[in-house]
Amino acid sequence: MDTTKIIDSRGAACPGPITDLARAYRNSKVGDILELWATDKGVRADTQAWATKTGNEILDVKEDPEKIVVKIKINKR
Repeated sequence: MDTTKIIDSRGAACPGPITDLARAYRNSKVGDILELWATDKGVRADTQAWATKTGNEILDVKEDPEKIVVKIKINKR
């Protein structure tokens, strides 16, 4: 069964959110959704580069006053 995992990296500066994402990725399965919460504005570009490099898919990026939320579907391990 596919799962959604929240990765709360609010308050962490680069490279913290991507390090947290990579750690969660190691424990994920194809089909899982990783939802990264961050406050670092660089997370948009960083997650896009990470997804391209790893062959995974950015489903959505939303920004609210408290955080940026990036949803990533694991397509490849």
